[in-house]
Amino acid sequence: MEVIIDRVAGLDVHKDAVMAAVRVPEERGGRTQTVKEFRTFTGELLRLRDWLVESGVTLVVMEATGVYWKPPWHVLEGTSGLELMLVNAHHVKNLPGRKTDVSDAAWLAQLAECGLLRGSFVPPPVIAQLRDLTRDRKKLIEDRAKETQRVQKVLEDAGIKLDSVVTDVLGKASRRMLDALVAGERDPEVLADLALTRMRPRIPELRHALLGRFDDHHALMIRTHLNHVDHLGVSINALDAEVDRVIAPFADQVRRLMTIPGVGKRTAEVVIAEMGVDMTRFPSAAHLASWAGLCPGNHESAGKRRGGRARKGNAALRVALCEAAWAGVRKNDSYPGAQFRRFQRRFGPKAEGKAIFACAHTLVVMIRNILAEDDAVFEDLGADWFERRTDSAAHTRRLVRQLEKLGHRVTLQPAA
Repeated sequence: MEVIIDRVAGLDVHKDAVMAAVRVPEERGGRTQTVKEFRTFTGELLRLRDWLVESGVTLVVMEATGVYWKPPWHVLEGTSGLELMLVNAHHVKNLPGRKTDVSDAAWLAQLAECGLLRGSFVPPPVIAQLRDLTRDRKKLIEDRAKETQRVQKVLEDAGIKLDSVVTDVLGKASRRMLDALVAGERDPEVLADLALTRMRPRIPELRHALLGRFDDHHALMIRTHLNHVDHLGVSINALDAEVDRVIAPFADQVRRLMTIPGVGKRTAEVVIAEMGVDMTRFPSAAHLASWAGLCPGNHESAGKRRGGRARKGNAALRVALCEAAWAGVRKNDSYPGAQFRRFQRRFGPKAEGKAIFACAHTLVVMIRNILAEDDAVFEDLGADWFERRTDSAAHTRRLVRQLEKLGHRVTLQPAA
């Protein structure tokens, strides 16, 4: 294979050690390879950086191995004359039969010097911070939902059917009832009278729901779960405030993304945290959809399609866009709603997941187009877009043929 880059280094990164292979040209025209091992302590990584600079390396390649690639990346990042490339480990799988740390590092270096590697998207520092915040916030929100389910489980065990009457078992009025139960109140009449505003007409039903076998054991369990819920709420609010501070420079992009049906403030924050605002990193909307894992798979052999399962992509972005698509298609008098119904007719009534996945693909295309242009916002094409785009004459002929096949004689008369 032809050598394109003269001086390259491949790093096989682990938790406690980094195996570095440097390949440079020889004076007599060949290639020479030097391999060294370094610990992952910051001082050792600085020694690695100095050695790479002394060797005249211009390109350093490493695999994305969990979070272990981050310490060497941050130490080498910003070094003058040193270009970094992070690659997908699946794309650089070594040849079978020779699997060692040295051979892995050398194989990375050989692929790099021949220009056979594609770098992964590594966000700039501000976007990386925002990504950490939004992902942690997502985990805490999921934990709070699990705690809510645990509260419901304890109430079921105690025979308290509060969630059969109220929508939110941790709502304002429901929380007053739970706090009273924990404090020792057991009278259903008193507990039901804690209902507020729109819940008060349901007081008779609440009296039946709040009659059970709630005892001190259940009170202890509920108190523990409620304390955890409160703690998670404080942490989520703190992360919300920090996200607002970090994302402030991108307030205009957030505002424009929120013009898309189904995209709220938190979804817009996740979109910017995962893919950034610089759309020149993605040559086209198709590249972005593939990176996000929102396009059909392509597996063809001997002229046969063997499957269309979507490839693995950015899981956080894909989940956020699928949730946004579900919210957006509920607006019936809009283009997203019309597109969802069209996909449903094509895929069948039992393929809602496939239809919403296709709508999420459209959503990621909209997002790229909005972020790629200054001052671009979402403009709804209307719920009748597909009818207006269709050739009405051809559609009429198709319907006439269908009726004639059913044994009808069709006479067309223009409407007044």
